[in-house]
Amino acid sequence: MIAEHKARQLKALLGVLPAPIALRLAKAVEIDRLNDGRALPHDLILDSLRPVLRRVSDTSRTDTPLRLFCRPFEDLLTLQPRRQKVKGRIARSSIPLVWNWLAQSLVPDDVTSFSGRAKTAILGMQPDSIPDQTELFWTLAAQAILTALDTDRGRKDAKRALENDMAVDDAREIALMLSIGKEIVALQHEIPRPLPTLTDDHVWKLREIYDRVVQSVPDAAPYIAVVAMHRLERPWEALKLPMHVSRQTQDTLISSTDMGMVGEILFSDIEHYTTDIRAARPQAFDAEELINNLIGFTTLSTGMVKGIEMRRDGKWGQRLLNDRKSVAEVMEGFMERAEKEITAALPTIKSGSYAGGPRVPDIAHGLDAERSARALDYVKLIVGCRAFAAPASFGAANKEAIDQVSVAIKSYIEDLLKEMRAAEGERRVHVEQFFSLCVEIVSTLFSAEEGDILRRRGRAAGSAVAAA
Repeated sequence: MIAEHKARQLKALLGVLPAPIALRLAKAVEIDRLNDGRALPHDLILDSLRPVLRRVSDTSRTDTPLRLFCRPFEDLLTLQPRRQKVKGRIARSSIPLVWNWLAQSLVPDDVTSFSGRAKTAILGMQPDSIPDQTELFWTLAAQAILTALDTDRGRKDAKRALENDMAVDDAREIALMLSIGKEIVALQHEIPRPLPTLTDDHVWKLREIYDRVVQSVPDAAPYIAVVAMHRLERPWEALKLPMHVSRQTQDTLISSTDMGMVGEILFSDIEHYTTDIRAARPQAFDAEELINNLIGFTTLSTGMVKGIEMRRDGKWGQRLLNDRKSVAEVMEGFMERAEKEITAALPTIKSGSYAGGPRVPDIAHGLDAERSARALDYVKLIVGCRAFAAPASFGAANKEAIDQVSVAIKSYIEDLLKEMRAAEGERRVHVEQFFSLCVEIVSTLFSAEEGDILRRRGRAAGSAVAAA
């Protein structure tokens, strides 16, 4: 057992390894675990490497019995937190629960036998012997799970073993996917991940697989499009298969059938982005996270509109309208606050006798760190979402926010440069603090080149003071 502080140190070290090294280390650790090695903390090392491995484009990993078991449904796995079961999405947390259920209750002898044969084949470098025994185990596991869930008593027992209803529903979907494992492997071969675009040739190949599954396991047929969706760079293109099968192009007709599962999953993602955007608070938000949620929302929603005839009065059309309205309202609120929040970090005071003159930078006090950080978040936000503002229906509000901030910051900078030429002592320190913030704002709002030009102007103003 590794001490907690040592485990933290190991996690920190492994979590920043270069991706190629992390991948090689993961393969070595998995081989050692297959060999029943006892010297290494396998789970700790692999858990520590997981954040890096998720970013690795080369997804080839060492086969293990569990990884072979998961292959038919690996494209359906998700790490997203959930409040309810989404058909076509299987939580990764359900994998060990279902595997242990099979190993401890349903087919323990078959799990032991399969694991032993698979390990022998993998370590003996005999991959040719793996497919047949794996397909046989998929069939046995699928039958065991479906039989167990076929009665009320069996479902109650399953819930005790799997801990909750969502995991039970995941188990049923796992069984469905295992029952067509051979067809899923064929699909994965035809649709390599990530596929840039789904061509007509790909659609016809998917249709052939779909037709075979309809004949063998009809309930699993809609999942063919779902698996394909997760292998596409543009997931909404998977809707081409439902349109091809149903010979329909309107969302009102496709959404009412099982073939509409792809659309339902995509809408689940759209609504997940919508929920996260609505949860952002103007006084404390992560600009990068909010922008990424907006990008995800606009990319998916725009893609669906392009991929299918979306009727405004249809089920999906109404959902999309409502989601866009919600997102636009939130983002317009951020845009309206932008100038106020940014200028709050750049305080001014009225000049002249009896404070009757124009407003000038207030440099009596230094920079407020909290206001400055929030100002930079707002600048990053209004610039970062500019390309996605129009598709999300707040383009005018975004343009107005950028224009307002641009005018305000340019005026403030000119006044600040005047102060820089005259300020001394503590006031000079304060001027330089505000000027540094302005340089950062300009670099983000306009360009790094504009920021460099402003930085040089600041140095010139400072040099003029020194020369005087």
